[in-house]
Amino acid sequence: MEKYLDNAKVFKALGEPKRIMIIDMLSCGELCACMILKKFEMSQSTLSHHMKLLCECGLVNSSEKGKWTYYSVNTDTLNKTKQFLDDITNEKENCICKEDNSCCKGSNENE
Repeated sequence: MEKYLDNAKVFKALGEPKRIMIIDMLSCGELCACMILKKFEMSQSTLSHHMKLLCECGLVNSSEKGKWTYYSVNTDTLNKTKQFLDDITNEKENCICKEDNSCCKGSNENE
């Protein structure tokens, strides 16, 4: 269940188009908050809110350099999220649907 909860946080963070655009920007490398802010018509506090959510779910790393905050994509979380999405969208032996299907026994006309 924990892997579903962790990934749900990532997907929820990506549920806002501007946050997806920020990830797109960061895919080219580390950026200062001021560079991200230049791209959008939003206040510093709104950007801070978006960055907080992206950092909390683990998609983005932040580091303080002087008075500026720099952001980068957390490739470990990104790769785990890609793998999770691949895992849940492909048929497999240990699929969650195969854990208990006793409620459906006898529903097949051939049984």
